[in-house]
Amino acid sequence: MTREVLTFAFRGLAANKLRSGLTTLGILIGVGAVILLVAVGNGSSKQVQQNIERLGTNTLTVTPSTSRGGAGARGGGGGFARAFGGGGAPGAGAQQQTGPRTQAHDLTVDDARAMADASAAPSVKSVSPVVNASSANAAYAGTSHAIQQFVGTYPTYFEASNDPIDRGTYFTNDDVLNDRKVVVIGQTVNEDLFGTVDAVGKQITVNGVNFTVVGVLKTKGSSGFQDADDVAIAPLPAVQESLTGYGALNQIVVQAKTPKTVDAAQSEITDILNQRHGITGSNTADFQIMNQATLQSAISSSSKTFTVLLGAVAAISLLVGGIGITNIMLVTVTERTREIGIRKAIGAPRGAILGQFLVEATVLSLLGGLLGVAAGVIGSEFKVVGVKPVIVPSSIVLALGVSVAIGLFFGSYPANRAAKLRPIEALRHE
Repeated sequence: MTREVLTFAFRGLAANKLRSGLTTLGILIGVGAVILLVAVGNGSSKQVQQNIERLGTNTLTVTPSTSRGGAGARGGGGGFARAFGGGGAPGAGAQQQTGPRTQAHDLTVDDARAMADASAAPSVKSVSPVVNASSANAAYAGTSHAIQQFVGTYPTYFEASNDPIDRGTYFTNDDVLNDRKVVVIGQTVNEDLFGTVDAVGKQITVNGVNFTVVGVLKTKGSSGFQDADDVAIAPLPAVQESLTGYGALNQIVVQAKTPKTVDAAQSEITDILNQRHGITGSNTADFQIMNQATLQSAISSSSKTFTVLLGAVAAISLLVGGIGITNIMLVTVTERTREIGIRKAIGAPRGAILGQFLVEATVLSLLGGLLGVAAGVIGSEFKVVGVKPVIVPSSIVLALGVSVAIGLFFGSYPANRAAKLRPIEALRHE
């Protein structure tokens, strides 16, 4: 009996190949979309997590609360470098300035120097003032490249931001003290400007100013629309003199001594900046401190919500595919009413008729589900809007299970309707 039910079911599907193919396509698109979009959400989440981990969980980033010009002093750079000495040891000999407080909303080298004072911030390992050039066009031997990130900072920045060197070397505090035009470049800049030529020791022109390449960073990879390798890092005074001017800092990167002392370091630099900027209990702070560990936790939570939302949107197409199965099976029952009547007249039980149409609906949804899984897995091998999808195994099981359930659920009504047909009425149907 089971073999006969399966035989009639497959014959019915084969009799209308185009209709069966289109129904299967609806389920295929639904299952494939669920798997791929969940993979995109998961991949996006992992890329963000990796970017945060690159900075280290013991890193704090201080930024102004609003963008407004300030009055950073040129002379502050060399003094700050001396405070750290040649090896970048934290706070050796640093003295907090007793001059006028910085203008509201500004971060300056003096602020960074104050944070590096070991007596005021014993939990801080290093402090790196940072400026970013908004436009940096580099050229070498007739080849040009617009650098996404041109950073001016101190040598301690490399360790704090976890930027390992691939070849060459980092610039030093001595380069900072003497305003030397030296630069460390990322792999994207290296490939676009130099190709197979060794960049170390070569001179590039950045907005008309000559910089000597002293090192090339290891590959970090891209994250969405941001290429982490399209970067150049040079001594702060050199970038200020040549590209940005001696205004406020864009940010200050602070590295705590250990991941366990991050909260203590954050509290210490908050107190320092509150004192220097004249922030009292009733005033709103003119700076923000981003804790990488806290940010990682928050982004992880929001990414999960984003992934679930993408999966829910894709699941709508699965529902549409299920409705398509109902529609097709109803048409099939109507077209084969006379066939059903003949089978029931010669003794086919109600269960055989019900099983035949349930099998047809289930086969359509199962075949569509399997093809959808294949489409989703293959699609995840390619980047989507700059994101490398990462398959979530549970999404495959869930999508395939739902597709089969859809076949049974949406196929049950047409199958039940066919099984209830009275033989005499079915035989009269034209």
